[in-house]
Amino acid sequence: MTAVRRAAAARPAGRDHAPTKPFQAAFDRKVNARFNAAPVAPDGERTRRPVRSFVLRQGRLSPAQQRALDELLPRYGLVFARDPLDWPRVFGRVAPVVLEIGFGMGETTAGIAAAHPEQDFVGIEVHAPGVGSLLREIDRRGLTNLRVIRHDAVEVVDAMIPIGSLAGIHVFFPDPWPKKRHHKRRLLKPAFVHALAQRLAPGGYLHAATDWADYAEYMLATLTAEPLLGNTAPAFAQRPESRPQTKFERRGERLGHPVFDLLFTRK
Repeated sequence: MTAVRRAAAARPAGRDHAPTKPFQAAFDRKVNARFNAAPVAPDGERTRRPVRSFVLRQGRLSPAQQRALDELLPRYGLVFARDPLDWPRVFGRVAPVVLEIGFGMGETTAGIAAAHPEQDFVGIEVHAPGVGSLLREIDRRGLTNLRVIRHDAVEVVDAMIPIGSLAGIHVFFPDPWPKKRHHKRRLLKPAFVHALAQRLAPGGYLHAATDWADYAEYMLATLTAEPLLGNTAPAFAQRPESRPQTKFERRGERLGHPVFDLLFTRK
């Protein structure tokens, strides 16, 4: 999964896919404009534009992925709303809920959900090809314990995830934004880490992974500084078996790119 987070930014979503349809490009432009627009204060003045951890790129969307967005997102997706979710109502049962932020093309997310039918999972992603790909996997595997939200994760966590309701959070290979001037876009900044920690139930875990050494050090420092979290290892953790490797991660390791896992728990 080394390139899963960077897949949408650094390479096409698939060499055999058809070019992006005009309406998809237009959709991405509208979403970028909405997410990056400066908010309007009650007095009508525009406030400072928020810094987003993502930018939607006009990638490639296969016909199958487009059909999944059209036909399966209404079935397996959750619509963004400024109202906390009721997990038993969402899944029709009471079970531990794990949130994954930025699932890329979704193969790891689907694999984990299939391996743990006793848990429920919610994946957040903004890029259309990845959302379409995961929706297809959910349908193909018949997964009843996985739902998808296509929206900005920061807004979803703030508005939709109840305090103390999660058994776990996965943040696997977020965009490292390697250029120094882009570090402000990195997802796991102190304020968001605190918001994530608040959403965990006592004993719940936050598992992050990256293959960028400087981002790994930054995440380690940020997570360590969060008073609600405790590290399960002296520094970086061994990769748990619960996080399967992907072909991108294995390829990166063959090229000498180490992967850093961080595993913290809610105090």
